[in-house]
Amino acid sequence: MNWWGSRKARSHPESLYSRWEQDHDLQSFGQLGLFYEYLEMVIQFGFITLFVASFPLAPLLALFNNIIEIRVDAWKLTTQFRRPVAAKAHSIGAWEEILNGMAVLSVVTNAFIVAFTSDMMPRLVYMYAYQPEGEMNMKGYINNSLSVFNISQFPNNSMPEEGENPVWFNSSITTCRYRDYRYPPGHDKEYSHTMQFWHILAAKLAFIIIMEHVVFLVKYFVAWLIPDVPTDVKARVKRERFLVQEYLHNYEVEKLKMQLSQQGNKECTCTPMIYPTLPKHELLSEVL
Repeated sequence: MNWWGSRKARSHPESLYSRWEQDHDLQSFGQLGLFYEYLEMVIQFGFITLFVASFPLAPLLALFNNIIEIRVDAWKLTTQFRRPVAAKAHSIGAWEEILNGMAVLSVVTNAFIVAFTSDMMPRLVYMYAYQPEGEMNMKGYINNSLSVFNISQFPNNSMPEEGENPVWFNSSITTCRYRDYRYPPGHDKEYSHTMQFWHILAAKLAFIIIMEHVVFLVKYFVAWLIPDVPTDVKARVKRERFLVQEYLHNYEVEKLKMQLSQQGNKECTCTPMIYPTLPKHELLSEVL
C-alpha cells in the first residue's frame, strides 16, 4: 500500500508534493498499534515459559527472533508508518500484571511437566526406598517398574486374530509386562495400584511444592536485587522535586519581600506562600 501511494510522488516535484505530504500517505499507526505489539510479545513469552521444560531450545530461538524483530519493527516504524503521537505512560499498564501472572503459572506447569513426564521421581523413590539390596544404585529398576498382566484375561474383541501373532509368540507365553505399579494376577488386590505407586505420587507432589517455593524465592530475591527503578534515578527524581519546591519557595519569599517593601507597614494582601511556617530544613524533609 505504501509503494502504491508513493507512486503519486513520482509525477510531482518536491515543491508541489512536500515531504510531510508524502509522510501523510504512509500507514496510520492507530491507537491499537502498541496493543498488537505487546500481544505478540506476551504470546511468545507464554509459549516460552509455560513449556520450556518440554523444549529447552525455545528461549534461544526466541532470542534470535527478537533480535531480528527489533530491527524489523524499527524499519517499520520509521519508514512504513506515520510518526505516532507521543503520550506519557507510567508503565506498560495491565501487561505487567499479565506477564507476572504468566511467570507464576509457568513455574507450576514446568514443575508438573518435570514431575509427571520424566523418570526422575520414580528412579529416586526406587533408589532410596525399594532397592532390594539396600544399595544406592538403579540395579533392577526396569523389572521393578513393569507390572504383569495375564494374556488370557484379554476380552475377545481385543485379542489378535489368527495369523496376526508374531513368529516368536507361542502358547507357552501366558503373561505380558506393561509399565505401571499394580499387583500381579492372582493377588488379593489384583491389578490395583501398589503402595509404591502412591509413594511415587506423593514424591511427585512434594517435588512440585518444593520446586515452586525454591523458584519463587529465587524470583523474589532477583526482583529485590534488581529494582524496577535504579537508585540513581530515584535520587535524581527526589532532587528535581526538591529543586522545584525550593524554587517555588524562593519565588514566594521574593514576591512577599517586594510587596512588603512597596506597601511599607500597610496590611499585607499578598498570596500566602506554599510553606508559610516551615523552616528550610523541614521543607527539605517534607519534600524527601
